[in-house]
Amino acid sequence: MSRNYKIKEIFYTIQGEGAQTGRPAVFVRFSGCNLWSGREEDRATAICKFCDTDFRGTDGVRGGTYTAPDLVDRIQSLWSDRPGKPFIVITGGEPLLQLDQDLVDTLHVAGIEIAIETNGTIAAPDDIDWICVSPKAGTEIIQRSGHELKIVYPQQDIDPLEFIGWDFLVFSIQPMYNEHLEENIRAAVEFCMQHPQWRLSLQTHKLLGLP
Repeated sequence: MSRNYKIKEIFYTIQGEGAQTGRPAVFVRFSGCNLWSGREEDRATAICKFCDTDFRGTDGVRGGTYTAPDLVDRIQSLWSDRPGKPFIVITGGEPLLQLDQDLVDTLHVAGIEIAIETNGTIAAPDDIDWICVSPKAGTEIIQRSGHELKIVYPQQDIDPLEFIGWDFLVFSIQPMYNEHLEENIRAAVEFCMQHPQWRLSLQTHKLLGLP
């Protein structure tokens, strides 16, 4: 019997950040996270205090409880008759609380290309096409390899240079989105210019008013 997956929302948009910026994608946001409950009253005591995403529950656009075949059908309906393989970004919260090998295999059999955004505290299933790990301070990083390592910057108690040598193709610095955004952008630009191995990642979807 197929497992059920709790999904906050599913929508078609343009990937706005990281090395895949600009790619049309179906975003599948899984409900739940292991670093914050998603409740504002818990933010001050959370491991990750700066999250800017609503991942609680299943009440978002096309949210609900899905089986793997149901999720494939929903993704294909949003990709519609567009050419090429459907490209999806699985995110959260922390999607690896739910994403398993069965779902990865089911999506691949359906011809769907999979990217995932994870905090790295849980090992990823095999054969994911693009793994982006975004470490958070105060956590043990289990997933130490992938395609992109993306640091939200500046982040107290995280020095990006400590990750040099980890098994990733791309190293990205992304300004923290908070009340100090302009200052954070300047700091991120300066860091990348001083350390050219790192690329600047901006949240262009927010600049464009996209979901």
